[in-house]
Amino acid sequence: MRRRTPPPPAPLPQRDGVDPVRVRLPFGGAWATVREHLVERLTGAGPGVIEAMFDAGLIVGADGRAVPPDAPYEPGVFVWFHRERAPEVPVPFPVEVVYRDAHIVVADKPHFLATTPRGAHVAETALARLRRELDLPTLSAAHRLDRLTAGLVLFTVRPEERGAYQTLFRDRLVRKEYEAVAPYDPALALPRTVRSRIVKERGVHAAREVEGEPNAVTHVELAERRADLGRYRLVPETGQTHQLRVHLNALGIPILDDPLYPEVTAPGPADDFRHPLQLLARRLEFTDPVTGTEHRFVSGRTLRAWSHPAERPDLAE
Repeated sequence: MRRRTPPPPAPLPQRDGVDPVRVRLPFGGAWATVREHLVERLTGAGPGVIEAMFDAGLIVGADGRAVPPDAPYEPGVFVWFHRERAPEVPVPFPVEVVYRDAHIVVADKPHFLATTPRGAHVAETALARLRRELDLPTLSAAHRLDRLTAGLVLFTVRPEERGAYQTLFRDRLVRKEYEAVAPYDPALALPRTVRSRIVKERGVHAAREVEGEPNAVTHVELAERRADLGRYRLVPETGQTHQLRVHLNALGIPILDDPLYPEVTAPGPADDFRHPLQLLARRLEFTDPVTGTEHRFVSGRTLRAWSHPAERPDLAE
């Protein structure tokens, strides 16, 4: 198998901890110029935006020089630029650093903060914040945690080592333990292991269970009960999108303050920071593939529906 040649390093610096966009011009097609291709490809940028970026010299080649508007199209060539970003609502909670060495950073992410730039969340992400706060422009995420979920996330410091840490998650060599607050059902026999097939379709907010070979496995245990609520310990064997939320919903105990399960609620103009999803990535354990160190990390965060029930009159005992 022919090994792919890695792309050249970005000729533009990061902006607010966010990498420039890299585009490789594809083989095939009948574009006469680079500009013609990007205008067609990046229609979501809006009318006239790409043309204006060319005119301002904001699209550059591997040498860092501006690509002229009439530059001929060359398949396989890379170009870079920074997108103009819409204003983002600041997430008013800090990212706590649990551990840091020359190879990794383990962060305790708050609710509402995306792990990495995606969609409308770019600079207001754990990765961008940590790059700025720790002055580590090479920092990368080894895995992702849902934006609405709080807890432990592993980041890598050196680009050449990122693959080794990602392999841990791919090969299921990381033990992850979560905590959730959800309704208590005395008729539900626990502990138990939930197995199902989960699919998440592009453009659809919620994932769903379908018939077929299971691709999602979660161990569910009741850790503590308080009136009509339970605090649950969740240990996933797999990492399907929304897996824990889907499985608890299927058991009839949807996680408290979940905007997708059991029903998708209409999104508001902004997040309601008062009512975060009551799901927390509590523990992260693995053997460091670079140093051989046995790592065991525990989140210092708490789920407020459990630790501060007086703040939620709807949950009063």
